[in-house]
Amino acid sequence: MRAVDCRVAHVQQARGPQLGKQYLGTVFSAYDAIGVIVAHSASSGFATTLRSVPGVQQVGATRTSDVPADAYNPALPADPAQASTPAGESVRADMSQIKADQAWAVNPGSPSVKVGILDTGVDDRHQDLAPNFDAADSVSCAYGKPDTRAGAWRDVDTHGTHVAGTVAAAKNGKGVVGVAPGVKIAAVRVAEPGNSFFFAENTICGFVWAGDHGFKVTNNSYYTDPWQFNCPDNIDQAAIIEGVKRAQEYAESKGSLQIAAAGNENYDLAHKTTDSASPNDSTPVTRTITNACLDIPTELPGVVTVSANGTGVTKASFSNYGQGVIDVAAPGSNVYSTVPGGGYGSKSGTSMATRTWSAWQHSSPAPSRASLRRRSAPGWPPRPTTSPAPRTTAARALRRTTRSSAKDRSTPSRPSGPPRRPARTSRTSRTSPLTTAPPWRARSLSPA
Repeated sequence: MRAVDCRVAHVQQARGPQLGKQYLGTVFSAYDAIGVIVAHSASSGFATTLRSVPGVQQVGATRTSDVPADAYNPALPADPAQASTPAGESVRADMSQIKADQAWAVNPGSPSVKVGILDTGVDDRHQDLAPNFDAADSVSCAYGKPDTRAGAWRDVDTHGTHVAGTVAAAKNGKGVVGVAPGVKIAAVRVAEPGNSFFFAENTICGFVWAGDHGFKVTNNSYYTDPWQFNCPDNIDQAAIIEGVKRAQEYAESKGSLQIAAAGNENYDLAHKTTDSASPNDSTPVTRTITNACLDIPTELPGVVTVSANGTGVTKASFSNYGQGVIDVAAPGSNVYSTVPGGGYGSKSGTSMATRTWSAWQHSSPAPSRASLRRRSAPGWPPRPTTSPAPRTTAARALRRTTRSSAKDRSTPSRPSGPPRRPARTSRTSRTSPLTTAPPWRARSLSPA
């Protein structure tokens, strides 16, 4: 079968099918509201030709590998048999550290609030997740096109189900309790099966879906493959940055705040020098980079970037960091939560930290990135004098919000969980006009 290239094109107005057919390609999906088209082609000159078309602003490859045949007729993820959920809900260390148990007494979260889990999928039949799961607004965005079939949103790994439990596992006397057990969760599977890559077109689909379906917040524990960092001086990566940025801004304009895990490479995001993990869908090479190169979606404007604490209040050994880049932090080590099939397991990573802030979004009115940073700072609410920042807890944040309103990224006790990046598997097509990035996304290091 001939290789197919996948590209994202940014256009001034929707030109859909004609762009594909006329220039030896096929439009796979189109997002007219943000002027983004995802097209596939077997022609090596497809991108070059499109760049010369009036009205087309940018074109970029989203993969360095071929588009898999599964993209054209996706198989539904497995629906695992469910184990019985054990009785008892002890308050775990990571929850007591942020005083979540005290926060539940103030506000367990409102069912009118929807949190989108953009990840590897969610096991909606898990007994600790089913009470809060919103199937009507769940979807698969794998390959860059919404798949609304029942079950298309299910987990192709374990990471998304684990994150979902940390956000909103029900307070039902069984298993575990999420940070906000009263909110609703919707699954948006942006990972592809077999390799759990999160390509740019998948992320674009996810953010547009979030905006159109009223998500108050999305949890993003990944980076956009195949580039750990997308650099604006690269013609393909510049198109990726622009496409995902447009989608994020669209979701934000509809009232959705994006929370993203900072990553688990112990990397200083404020002083970037090299990237040795990209492209992770083919053969990575070491390249020199600068701070102009972005971890997407983590470093996009408007996105809240979360790093992880270890067992105390200091940075977890694996967590990325960076002055002026990290917005907030939360516990991310050995977090116990739900896994597919009715089970439970522990993972560590900045993926586990993001849930604290994603769940906090059940407050009303929804805080912006700036107000979230302000309310989690030491001197909030304003007082005559301020002192150096104490730890922020869920209970404190909720009380601050109440008064003021009257970047898998998980990692186990040792990086395990979602594989850092599986070896390239053979595919059938390639993607072009928008590329995706980095090493393993589900920003989690622990195995379930």
